[in-house]
Amino acid sequence: MGEQRYRWKGSELREQAAIIDGKQSPTKVLVNATYLHSYFREWVKGNIWIHGDRIVYAGEHLPDQVDEACEIVDCRGYVLVPGYIEPHVHPFQLYNPHSFARYAAAHGTTTLLNDNLFLLLQLDDEEALFLLQEMNALPTSMYWWCRFDGQTELEREEEQVSNARIKRWLDQEAVLQGGELTSWPKVASGDDIILYWMQEAHRRRRKIEGHFPGASEKTLVKMALFGADGDHEAMTGKEVHMRLWHGYTVALRHSSIRPDLPVLLEEMKALGIRHYDKCLLTTDGSPPAFYENGVIDWLIRIAIEHGVPVIDAYAMATINAARHYGIEHLHGSIATGRIAHINFLRSAHDPTPAQVLAKGEWVKRDGEAPPLWPTPEWSRFGIRPLSLSWELDWDDLQFSMPMGLRMENAVILKPYSVSIDTSRDRLGHDHDECFLVLLDRNGRWRVNTMLKGFSSALGGLASSYSNTGDLILIGKHKEDMMLAFRRMNEIGGGIVLAEGGDVLFELPLPLGGMMSSVEMNELMKEEKTFVRLLRERGYPFEDPVYSLLFLQSTHLPYVRVTQRGIYDVMHKTVLFPSIMR
Repeated sequence: MGEQRYRWKGSELREQAAIIDGKQSPTKVLVNATYLHSYFREWVKGNIWIHGDRIVYAGEHLPDQVDEACEIVDCRGYVLVPGYIEPHVHPFQLYNPHSFARYAAAHGTTTLLNDNLFLLLQLDDEEALFLLQEMNALPTSMYWWCRFDGQTELEREEEQVSNARIKRWLDQEAVLQGGELTSWPKVASGDDIILYWMQEAHRRRRKIEGHFPGASEKTLVKMALFGADGDHEAMTGKEVHMRLWHGYTVALRHSSIRPDLPVLLEEMKALGIRHYDKCLLTTDGSPPAFYENGVIDWLIRIAIEHGVPVIDAYAMATINAARHYGIEHLHGSIATGRIAHINFLRSAHDPTPAQVLAKGEWVKRDGEAPPLWPTPEWSRFGIRPLSLSWELDWDDLQFSMPMGLRMENAVILKPYSVSIDTSRDRLGHDHDECFLVLLDRNGRWRVNTMLKGFSSALGGLASSYSNTGDLILIGKHKEDMMLAFRRMNEIGGGIVLAEGGDVLFELPLPLGGMMSSVEMNELMKEEKTFVRLLRERGYPFEDPVYSLLFLQSTHLPYVRVTQRGIYDVMHKTVLFPSIMR
C-alpha cells in the first residue's frame, strides 16, 4: 500500500507556495472567519485560504490572486473549529466503514481511527490493504489500528494473527496504533510475542491502546512499562485520575453499554482535575441507534454542559487526539499546512456543525442534505454476501451440556448448572433459558449449550453477526431456530427472528454477513425494531447487539463460547470442546 495522498508531491507543494507569492489562486477562501486557534487557545478573526485539501494560510491577510474558479465563503454568523477526531471506532457494528464515515462527517467528525479486527479475521491482507487504500480516498481521513489478538479463542490463531501479518499491518502508514490490547493478561503473565509486537509498534512510532477495565494501579504501572500509551476503559473519576497520574492518555468514553461521560466529568471535577490536555473523547464503536444524537459533537456538548471550559472541550476532540497520535501536522487545528477539515458552528456552545468541510470539500451545507458518496464495490475487497455450502440438520440441535452460560448483564457471562430437560424440541416460556449454538461458518464444528437471561419468549434467532463471523443460534423452539437459520442464509447473512413458524424480522447484513449496505438513518430504524422485538420477548439489558458480538469475546469474564469450545476466561482453559459435525 502506497503513501497516503496527504504526503503532497513536490509539484503540489510548489503550487501551494505559489499561492502565498500571489502567482496562483487558492480553490477556496473563507473570509470574515471567527475560528478557534488551537495553540493560542482563543477565538481569533481572520481569513483561511484552502487549496485542494490543504489549508495553505490562516491569518489576517487575503490572497493577492483569486480567479473565477475560487469559491469565496463569507463566514459571518459562524464560528469555525477543526474537524473532530474519533479515536476508537469499531466500523463493523452493523454499519460499515463507508456508511459510518459519511454519517460521522455530517456531524463534524471527519477523522476516524478504525479497528481492523473484521479485516484481520475475515479477509486476506491483499484484500484488506486494498480496502484501506479505497477508504483513504473518502472525504474523511481514515486511520486504523493493528490488533494483536482475535479477542477470542481462535481455531487457527497462529495463521490469522501471525508475526508476518502483524508486522505488515504495522508497516502501513494509515495504521497509527497497536491494539486495543484486549490480550494484556497474556502480556502480564509472560507472553513475549505480544510484548515484541508492542515494541515493534513503538519502533514504528505507533501508539499502544490499552483495554484495562477495572485494572489495579499495579497492573496499570506494569502495562505502562511494557509500552501502553493510552486507555479508554476508565469507569470512574478515580480510574481517570490513576491513569493520568501514570502518564496515560485517557479517552473518556460515552457508549451504548458504558454511557459514563457525565459521571466521569463530575467525579474528575470533584477530584480537582482541571487540566484536560491528556484527555480525548470516544463513543467506543456503539451500535447505530446510539448515534442519533451525533458522534463526537454530542460528547463535546456533554462536556460543555458538565462544566468543561469550552476550548478544553473542543481540544479533547481535536488537537489532543492529533498530538497523541502523532498527526498534529495534519489534523487538530485550523492552521497553515493542515488538512482542510473545518466545522462551521452557529455557536461555540453548539458543537453540531451547520456546515462541514472535509479535505476542502463540502460534505454538509446549511439547509442541504449531505451529498452522496460513491458506493464501494465491496466484492473487490473480498466482502461478499454469506453463501453457505452446507445445511443445518436436526443433529446440530442436540443439547446435553450440563453447564450453560448465564447473562449477568449485556456482556458478562457466568457459568451455571443446567437443570431443565434440554432433550425437548421446545422450551417453556416460564423461564429465561434458551438453546444456544455456535456454528462454524464453514460447517466443520459446533458448540451447543444453554443461555440463561437472554429471553423468556424467543422462538428462534439466527445471526451471522458475531465476533468472528461464525453463526449464532438462540431460541426456545428448534423449528423456529431452523427457519431463522435458513432465512439468514437466503438473504446473504444478517440477523433473523422467527416465531410460530413465520419470519418475524430480518436485518440483512450482505457485507460479509457482518455489515449492512444501507445508510445509517435507515439502519437505526432497523436496529430499533430488532431491539424492541427482543425486549417484548424478555431481553432485559441495554444492548442486544453487543450481547451477540461479545458471546465469544474472551477479554470479558467469566466464560465464553468460542471456536475451540466453552472457554473459562479466568483459568484460560477449554471446559467443553467444540464438536465436529
